[in-house]
Amino acid sequence: MKILITGANSYVGTHVGDWLMKAGHHVDTIDMMGDAWKTVDFSPYDTLFHVAGIAHVDAKKSMRDLYYRVNCDLAYEVAQKAKAAHVAQFIFMSSMIVYQESQSLKPLIIQTQTSPKPNGFYGDSKLQAENQLAGLDDDTFTICILRPPMIYGPEQTRGNFPRLMALARRIPVFPKWNNQRSMLYIDNLSEFVRQAVERQLRGTYFPQNAQLANTLHLVQYFAQAYHHPLWVTPLFNPLLRLCSPWIKPINKLFATYYYDPCMSVYEFEYAVVSLEDSLKRMMEQ
Repeated sequence: MKILITGANSYVGTHVGDWLMKAGHHVDTIDMMGDAWKTVDFSPYDTLFHVAGIAHVDAKKSMRDLYYRVNCDLAYEVAQKAKAAHVAQFIFMSSMIVYQESQSLKPLIIQTQTSPKPNGFYGDSKLQAENQLAGLDDDTFTICILRPPMIYGPEQTRGNFPRLMALARRIPVFPKWNNQRSMLYIDNLSEFVRQAVERQLRGTYFPQNAQLANTLHLVQYFAQAYHHPLWVTPLFNPLLRLCSPWIKPINKLFATYYYDPCMSVYEFEYAVVSLEDSLKRMMEQ
């Protein structure tokens, strides 16, 4: 099959593209900066995988309008062009954050009946894009929405996971605070997209690793791997509770936030790399 990926040189687009090519598919990428993409002929492609967007990294209020233009308006415009060109399937990279992003240490377990209620403009821009794209879905144009949790993998330079790895090799002490988090290794995402393309999936999906992660265990794993001494203590836990309403990184690190695992089980296997093996691969980069 022929697949076009928007967002040339993006981390996800590059890795998924390589994975699809190894599976025998023809893959092209397109740069979405500027208007040159508007002149590209979409008609040769079976699937368009829309990765282009502004990532959820320290979103500033001054960038609010840009988030909506890129994450929502651009996605809809690209999908309209794809439909007019008779592309069969449009896969949209949304986010788990359409439900909300952690702003306290209160656990959030997302289940099938949980309704999206974004509490920031990143999540809202993604949800608005989803809603607009749904109106394009019909018998000739399949809309497939992916709402992944945090994506991580080798050679990743931006995002929360590289920061966590760096933290584990620098700090001497860490709170003994257990949580559960949904995460998605890049190879598992890539395999999911392959399945979505080959099966021409329609609807909304929640891919995640087969195992939930614990921030404390991740930090301990990397500290040990780096031969870095780390003292773990519950003495800081009251301070975490006290400061969490005002210091956002605390909630990103320590809040329990995950998909009910049954939401992410489908008729095909895609979690080809276990959590433990993915951590080993992160250390090999």
